[in-house]
Order: sequence, then C-alpha cells, then structure tokens
Amino acid sequence: MNAPAPLNFASTDDSEELARAELYGLLSRLWLAPPDAELLAQFGVAVTQAPEAGGHLEAPWSALVAALRATTLEAAAAEHQALFHGIGKPEVFAYGSFYLAGFLNEKPLAVLRDDLRALGLTRDAESLETEDHVAYILEVMRYLIAGDEVEICNLEQQRRFFRAHVQSWVGDLCSAVEAQPRAQVWRALASFTGAFVQVETQAFDMLES
Repeated sequence: MNAPAPLNFASTDDSEELARAELYGLLSRLWLAPPDAELLAQFGVAVTQAPEAGGHLEAPWSALVAALRATTLEAAAAEHQALFHGIGKPEVFAYGSFYLAGFLNEKPLAVLRDDLRALGLTRDAESLETEDHVAYILEVMRYLIAGDEVEICNLEQQRRFFRAHVQSWVGDLCSAVEAQPRAQVWRALASFTGAFVQVETQAFDMLES
C-alpha cells in the first residue's frame, strides 16, 4: 500500500483548514447517530472525489458516498442499533476506554476529562454518551481546528489531543467495525475514518520531524 499523502496544515483562516475541520465534524455526526433525511439528501448530491487531494482518501470516500446513497433511513437506523446499541453487550463499543483499558469508564476516560478541562471543555449534561465516545473525540478535534480562541485552538493543541485521544485507539475501533458482517454504511465510514486518521498521523509526524 502506498503511503498516505499528508494533509497540509495551514493557518486557521485557510479554506483547507476549514475543510479539514468540517470533515472532522461530519465524521463525528455519522459516528454519533444514524443519518437523518437531510444528511442522506446531502450525500445524494455529494461529490465522489476525496475531500482532500490524495489517492489514499479517494477510494474510501467514494465508498462512503455510495454506501449512504444506497441505504435508507430505516436500514441505517437498524444497522446503527445492531452495531452499537444491541440488547445486552453491543457488537462494537465506540468508547476509547474500551480499546485503551479493556473496560468502559476506566482511567483513560479520567485522563481525557482532565485534558478537556485544561482546554476549557465540558460534557453536555444532556448527552447520553461519555466523553470518550468517538463522536465526542472527533468533535473536539473540529473545535481545535476551527475555534476562535487561538490560545486553545492551535496546531500544538491539535497535535497533543490527536496523539493522546485519536491516534491511540480510533484505528482499533475502525478495524472492529470493518470485521462486523452486518456493517455496511458503518464499514464504509470506518474505512474512511481509518484512512483519514492515517493521513492526519503522517501529517503530524512530518510536523515533528
């Protein structure tokens, strides 16, 4: 497999950085819950080219668009329920503590909460998910890229948070989803998310070299 082409980090007002933030936001939305009618309609007219130039993202992005075009509201909801909210133990856990410690609500969640407090971020009291849910993690990355508070929303904070809370386990989540026979939309989402994490990882590696 060819090495992924890294995304180019740019100033926070650059359109490429805004597109990068929007992609994190989209992934967060898709991991959190089944798509609604509006989101499915948007994918019905979405471009099939990768959001960022580079062959490493092209095929998984096209597959994600195709999967969302092929599904229905009912089928997507049933798939999400079966994978992440089944009766008893779900087929796939979407929480960092499970992959980092083997159990839910373990030390990695406490570490994450400390890091979030340092960033001035807190969990929405109405949220049904803990902070180590993949959707929350990806949304924090979106904020660190696109937020207005430059002392918090900067490249160094992105690097630290990504290394600790994205690179450390999201790839394992994606592999777990891809191994599920019932996964269709979320297999495509996992494939694209995994490819995007690889691209981001290489970009941060180059930044540190």
